[in-house]
Amino acid sequence: MMKLAMDPRPVIPQAEPNREANDAAGREARSLRRSCQDFEAIFIQQVFKAMRKNIPDSGLFERDTAHEIYQDMMDAEVAEEIARQQSLGLAEQMYRQMEKFLPSKK
Repeated sequence: MMKLAMDPRPVIPQAEPNREANDAAGREARSLRRSCQDFEAIFIQQVFKAMRKNIPDSGLFERDTAHEIYQDMMDAEVAEEIARQQSLGLAEQMYRQMEKFLPSKK
């Protein structure tokens, strides 16, 4: 009878000692970057809102509550896309300032 011996160590993944710390630090960095982009999107939306206040009403379309809600929602989506895709650079500068407070990768 033939006896096969198998070493289970290569089959069972070994946990890297610092892997969990690196994963947590990576999640923190991604979360911070996302928060900075969200802040930039809110800033851009407020710029849009201030800009719209200075545009005179042409009277072509009735300005009711539904129109204002739609306009706010549209501005929010456009501002979010600008912050994610094109960026004004505000999010990156904020991230650089705050990343030094993140837990370091070990």
